[in-house]
Amino acid sequence: MDTLFDATLIHRLRGRSALLTPAEMGRADQAAMAAGHPGPDLMEAAGRVVARAIMRHERRTHVLVLGGPGNNGGDGYVAARLLAQEGWPVRVAALAPPKPGTDAASAAGQWSGPTAQFAPEEAARAGLVIDAVFGAGLARPVDGLVADTLRVARRIVAVDVPSGLDGATGHVMGYAPQAAMTVTFFRLKPGHLLLPGRDLCGRIELADIGIPDSVLQSVVPTAFANLPRLWRLPTLRSDGHKYSRGHVTVIGGAQMTGAARLAAEATRRAGAGMVTIAARGSAAIYRAGEPGVIVTEDPIETLLQDPRRRVWVCGPGLGAEDARAIFPALIEAGRTVVADADVFSAFAGNPDALKGASVLTPHAGEFARVFGAPSDRLAGARNAASRTGGVMLLKGPDTVIAAPDGRAAINLSAPPWIATAGAGDVLAGIIAGLLAQGMPAWEAASAGAYLHGAAAQSAGTGMVVEDLLPALVRVRVDATNHATATPATL
Repeated sequence: MDTLFDATLIHRLRGRSALLTPAEMGRADQAAMAAGHPGPDLMEAAGRVVARAIMRHERRTHVLVLGGPGNNGGDGYVAARLLAQEGWPVRVAALAPPKPGTDAASAAGQWSGPTAQFAPEEAARAGLVIDAVFGAGLARPVDGLVADTLRVARRIVAVDVPSGLDGATGHVMGYAPQAAMTVTFFRLKPGHLLLPGRDLCGRIELADIGIPDSVLQSVVPTAFANLPRLWRLPTLRSDGHKYSRGHVTVIGGAQMTGAARLAAEATRRAGAGMVTIAARGSAAIYRAGEPGVIVTEDPIETLLQDPRRRVWVCGPGLGAEDARAIFPALIEAGRTVVADADVFSAFAGNPDALKGASVLTPHAGEFARVFGAPSDRLAGARNAASRTGGVMLLKGPDTVIAAPDGRAAINLSAPPWIATAGAGDVLAGIIAGLLAQGMPAWEAASAGAYLHGAAAQSAGTGMVVEDLLPALVRVRVDATNHATATPATL
């Protein structure tokens, strides 16, 4: 299946960056009800926004609502009733009746329209199927009748998540259908943004159903969609100078010289005041590059004597042998280090050797080489950050940025065409440039991931890695405006 990239989702999430696990969302529901928002009112509102989203985005057709026995099914019954009131031809197929006395049972009791058998042949006949079978907190795999029925649906709108999708991890439990649209409530869950969940959800509609933002004071989120409200880009001072904007040193390998050059130029575009490439071997190729980059062949030991060289990029194109020797020296000297690429080959199977890095930026293969392949990207990144004491940026279409204190952001700005050689080197350079200007590590890594993806969007589908560099200037302004215009809520 092709990646379904939705460039508008970032803007639709403005002011609502917090991500809640299914358990946290359950506590938010309880807190809302305790604050005077009755469960039946919340269910009525949820069904109403599902119906409205369908009327806004789908053409009128025969609708089959597949209802489960829980609250997800209750939302489906409400949506069925409201669509029917607007003249849509709707039938409801119940997997099982809701438990008597529940909000879902009350919603089911208000449905007086036609019903159908919960069966594949019924789903195959419908122009649109509303998947209101199971919500994000499902504890068992979807198989058998439910899977067979969802599998033959021609077009699906999912309530909360496509049934079978784990809202905490984005993993599929047994079977989960491909939805054209998913309508969810109050705040997204991590599984809406982690793959394959993000793709399976189709267009994601996040709707307000009356849960007050104040519930986030007791249900404190630790995961977020990576939006500009999470961080602030550095601002220039009227009395600033090149050293106050930071001096970054990028270690340049002897063979793959393009990697360090890309990282160095990205560092400059991110706003660092000075950038030096410390060349290993001949510096001629580096001196033939951009004139604003300083090139030196001085030994690392000599360069470390300059306290202004606070931020270093170690790894891009360096080679495992050099990385194995240089990385520990930088850590021993107390420098702020962005560890990338060959650092992970140098210390494969030895995660404790990476302690002391400020930000680590492996892709999935490099991460597995050091830490083992994670079954859960969010939990894996958090565990690695806790173990190393550094910010872990686990690269991918659903990049996760995790801090040692448990905070995590999931990036959604990167389009699929950013997957091109050298893009990771640019990302490491952006982060280093932001660190040099004083951004804290988690904020710098999160902002770097966002700007990196936004630059790729700006560059367009035909981009090569060099196109990211001029695009960075444009998207920095956009990110600043976005952060300023976003309401101060999570």
